[in-house]
Amino acid sequence: MTIKDTPEEWEIRATDTPFVGNKTSVRTDDVVMPDGTVVGRDYQVHPGSVAVLALDEADRVLVLRQYRHPVRHKLWEIPAGLLDVPGENPLHAAQRELYEEAHVKAEDWRVLTDVYTTPGGCDEAVRIFLARDLSEAEGERFAVAEEEADMELDRVPVADLVRAVLAGDLHNNCLVVGVLSLVAARAGDGLDALRPAQAPWPARPFEA
Repeated sequence: MTIKDTPEEWEIRATDTPFVGNKTSVRTDDVVMPDGTVVGRDYQVHPGSVAVLALDEADRVLVLRQYRHPVRHKLWEIPAGLLDVPGENPLHAAQRELYEEAHVKAEDWRVLTDVYTTPGGCDEAVRIFLARDLSEAEGERFAVAEEEADMELDRVPVADLVRAVLAGDLHNNCLVVGVLSLVAARAGDGLDALRPAQAPWPARPFEA
């Protein structure tokens, strides 16, 4: 048996968008269930995101500490950002985020994993990249603002991050999924067997 998620769309009788925000919105769909009943489903409509697990030559991951108001925490995270332009190439967006948030560039890029962050209540899809062969970016640093103005930057050994994840000390979705996927990939076919950086992404189609 092949274990694989498959696309499917149930009939929608009506839809409404009661809230439209700056980057996301909330939609209500009246969805026909298998027994014929119609049930309202509310969810956040999201443009999608990219995240970067940047791994240096000392086997450390580049991490950021940033305040996240909805959960009232400062979370350790990996560089990430929205796909601001419909159809935007996710690799280009990831390279931009790594530059803007950490002033770092990478020569080797691969797809680490693709996830839906909260499929029961949001359609956000995230592509997590593995970036290696790191170096300082050229030019001036990107001017940060709002929560990003308070960000801290560090490099933490992979083993320390794994221990912190399993101890319940780290909670950011992309960091947790990215670090554990890295360890799983190493234990399997190896990092060089990961998908290429321009691998198709049906959740958020793009032009290569």
